Amino acid sequence: MKTYRAFLGLGSNMGDRHRMLQRAADAIRMLPGVRIVWYSSVYETDPFGKAGQPKFLNAVGEIETTSDPAELLREVKGIEERLGRISREPWGPREIDVDVLLYEGLVQNDEQVKVPHPGLAERRFVLVPFREIAPDVVHPVSGLTIEDLARRCSDEGRVVKTSYRIIP
Repeated sequence: MKTYRAFLGLGSNMGDRHRMLQRAADAIRMLPGVRIVWYSSVYETDPFGKAGQPKFLNAVGEIETTSDPAELLREVKGIEERLGRISREPWGPREIDVDVLLYEGLVQNDEQVKVPHPGLAERRFVLVPFREIAPDVVHPVSGLTIEDLARRCSDEGRVVKTSYRIIP
């Protein structure tokens, strides 16, 4: 069975944010056919897209998976549901958010899956932790590395490394 390299974004801005990231990481580790490679540091970040809400904790994880992109997306959205995510409003507060950011250089944009994640190149809260673990990964649409995207990103949101870590 072929194994694919994928990157996941994790975020939380409600309740015990660090605990929620760790619980999501624990659930990801238990997915069939998934091996955790590593996680970035945890960063405290300004909310993106909707002001007036608590700051987020964000991290990026690299995994190896035997799941196809649609299956991986279903699995991580199932984790959100099991951890109590409530859909309120676009870009609003959330208990946990797990996104498939990149999947082995694949470009897919259909009703089921959008990879790379459509907002990846415009979001410092994703690019900064992503750059920490995989600066040389190439975005399959722009052809730019994550390092280049992070340097060019016009998002001015605050992204600060914390002392928190996710235990793989």
